[in-house]
Amino acid sequence: MSRIEAEVQIQNELGLHLRAAAAFAKLAEGYRCEVSMRRDGLCANGKSIISLVTLAASKGTRVVVVAEGDDASEAVSALTELIERKFGEST
Repeated sequence: MSRIEAEVQIQNELGLHLRAAAAFAKLAEGYRCEVSMRRDGLCANGKSIISLVTLAASKGTRVVVVAEGDDASEAVSALTELIERKFGEST
């Protein structure tokens, strides 16, 4: 079973707020692997909106996206791209 990690910076103005967390969790749900996000020693379930919001990741925060399982590489790639695209927000 493979484990993939990637560090990425939150770039959207509002940070990892509810809508952004929902977009992340929805995308993560499409993968079979386990997904989590880490920040400063905290760890959140990547498939749980509430868990993600508890990270309080504001703009500029560096987070680590972690996936473990068969499709981990694809999941990390898609999820980091979502963050880099500012969760689809225009600002």
